[in-house]
Amino acid sequence: MAVVGASKCSYDGGVAAPQTTPVQSPDVETLPATDRPWITVVHDDPVNLMTYVTWVFQKQFGYDHDKAQALMLDVHNKGRAAVSAGARERMEYDASCLHGYGLWATVEQN
Repeated sequence: MAVVGASKCSYDGGVAAPQTTPVQSPDVETLPATDRPWITVVHDDPVNLMTYVTWVFQKQFGYDHDKAQALMLDVHNKGRAAVSAGARERMEYDASCLHGYGLWATVEQN
């Protein structure tokens, strides 16, 4: 195990002074490898119209109308739908873009 210094701030009456606390973290080689892909999940909300959500899926992901509408109906009827899958960084980017459209999106490991 490697020891990593974690910064912790304490209040001393007006000035915040950082303190270092040793934290145990596993070596990178001992972490389990995983091949599970990440997904971007869109959640149902009471704000956005179904036609708008369909349009966002077409615009953001290039889906045809039928696929975008099927995903929107999953969001509406099931409360959520996985709209993209791949590397974590890309899924975080997709979720961020969906937030820009006003949709509620999260990233999960599938």
